[in-house]
Amino acid sequence: MPETDTTFGDYGGQYVPEALMPAIEELTDAYERYVLNNEDGFMDEFRERIRDFGGRPTPLQRADNLSERYDRDIYLKREDLLHGGAHKLNNALGQVLLAKYMGKERIIAETGAGQHGTATAMAAAHLDMPCEIYMGRRDVNRQRPNVFRMRINGAEVNPVDTGRGTLKEAISETMRDWATTVENTHYVIGSIVGPAPFPAMVRDFHRIISEETRRQTREQYGRLPDSVVACAGGGSNTMGIFADFTSDSPFSTAPDSNTDADDDVSLFAVEAGGSSLDVDEERGVAPNSASLSTGSEGVLHGARTKLLQNSDGQIMESHSVSSGLDYAGVGPELAKLVDDERVTPVNVDDDAALEAFHRLSQEEGIIPALETAHALAFLETETDADLGEFVVVNVSGRGDKDLEAALEETAQRDIPNAPAMEVFDE
Repeated sequence: MPETDTTFGDYGGQYVPEALMPAIEELTDAYERYVLNNEDGFMDEFRERIRDFGGRPTPLQRADNLSERYDRDIYLKREDLLHGGAHKLNNALGQVLLAKYMGKERIIAETGAGQHGTATAMAAAHLDMPCEIYMGRRDVNRQRPNVFRMRINGAEVNPVDTGRGTLKEAISETMRDWATTVENTHYVIGSIVGPAPFPAMVRDFHRIISEETRRQTREQYGRLPDSVVACAGGGSNTMGIFADFTSDSPFSTAPDSNTDADDDVSLFAVEAGGSSLDVDEERGVAPNSASLSTGSEGVLHGARTKLLQNSDGQIMESHSVSSGLDYAGVGPELAKLVDDERVTPVNVDDDAALEAFHRLSQEEGIIPALETAHALAFLETETDADLGEFVVVNVSGRGDKDLEAALEETAQRDIPNAPAMEVFDE
C-alpha cells in the first residue's frame, strides 16, 4: 500500500492542535485506502459520479480569435463547463464521497469566491449530507450569487466577521469548528493547502484535469503542449492541470495516466499582483496575493509554505480583485515545484486581469471567472517567457459570480474596450 508523505521537501507537514491529530490520522488512513488503493471500488464510484453528475470530461477548445491575436495556438481547458461552473466539484465531490465511506455525518467547508462552497453544497445535497459553509463577510458581499446558490442547495452559510473577512479568516473559523466536532464531521478543505494529507488528496481529486488534458492534446493536436498556464491562489486548479506533467500518476487504472513526467512542458502559475508588489510592513498590508513571487517560508493553516508575512512572522493582509486569489499563502507542493524550478511563478495586476476578463468575453464569447482572467492576462503581458507555439490555459471557472464586482471595478478604472456601464432606470 502506498504511504502518504506529509511533506514536499521543506514544505507541508501537520502543524495542527493535538485535538485534531486523531482526525488527521483517520483521514490519512482513509486517503491511502480508498483514494490511492481504490478499496471497496471508491475511485471507480468517484469517476462514475464525476462523469454522470459532474459532466466530465470537460472540453479542450481552440480559442480561434485569441490564437490569431497572439500568433500561437491557444487552447482552453473548459473547467468552467463542469457542473457548478468551476473545477471545484472534482475535489468537493471526492471529499464528500470519502466522508460517506468514513461514516461521517456532517460536512463543513470554507470558501472565498464561493465556487468551492457552491460545489461542496451541491456534492453534499447529491450525497444527502448536511453542510455548513464558512465565508468571510467581505466575500459574502462580493459574491452574493454564490451565497444564494449555496443556500438553495441546502447549505447553511456562516459569515465570518473577524479580520478582513476573506478566505484566510474563513479557513481559520472552519478549522475551529472541526476541532470541536471531529468525531462526526469532515472538513472539505477547498485547495491544496492545510495539513497533510489535504494537499496531496485535493491534488489527486483534481488530477483528472491533467489526465484529460494530456489525452485531449494528443488527440486534437498530435502532441503535448509547449506550455500550460493556470492562475494560482491556494493552487487547486493549478496542481490539477499540472499534476500529470510533474509526477507519475498514483492511479494505475487512470485513463492515459502519466508514467513519465514531461519536463519539456513549461508550467506557469499566474498569481494576483494586485495593485502593487510592494508591501507595507508597518501596516501589515500586502497589496497583492503573490506569495510565490514575493513571499517567504512560514506556517499557515497547518502547513509550512510560502506566504505573505512581515519580518516578525505576522501574516499580512493580502489583496486581489479576485476573491478566489485573495489568500496570503499557497499550497506546499506548488511552493516546492517553484523552488525546484519546475513551475515558473508570474503575476499580473488587477487592471490586466480586468482587461483579460473583457477580452475573452468579447473575443471568444466566454465570460471567465476573475481568477481565470489572471491566467489569460499573462498571454497579453508576458514578454520574456517562452510559451512556445502550443499553449493550454486552464479556464478554472466561469464569471457569472463576478459580473457585479467586475463591472463595479471596471467603472472605477480606465479599462480598454470595456463596455459602457450606464445605470438604467426601471
